[in-house]
Amino acid sequence: MLASAPVGASEALNDLIEISSQVRNAVVFGPDGSVEASTLADEAGAELARKANDLLDAASQVREGGGAVNQLEVATAEGSVFVVRDAERTIAATTSPDPTVGLVFYDLKSCLRDAAQKPEPKRTRKKKSDGA
Repeated sequence: MLASAPVGASEALNDLIEISSQVRNAVVFGPDGSVEASTLADEAGAELARKANDLLDAASQVREGGGAVNQLEVATAEGSVFVVRDAERTIAATTSPDPTVGLVFYDLKSCLRDAAQKPEPKRTRKKKSDGA
């Protein structure tokens, strides 16, 4: 069940979960850590977002030459955690063990692009006038 979220991020996560059999759970959040959409309950989604930011911070501290880290994977025997960041938001996802790393990164980047899309407004039909 998705948490309450902007339509773009929520729909993007729905699509991600539908197409990526390796992704178990995911959360999309802003630079301030605010959750936009999550496949987890509210508090669990917020916790995954906090931990993902911690991972990005830790990775940037050990990176030679410093600088921001925009994507990472942490692998364990139980599965992996992937984090991908763009200019506007970040996505963190947990996966099954031994995921196809390149495919998961591709799917997460696609999800971020889709989350940035504004939903198209519904089109309304103009009523025909009865004038002759």
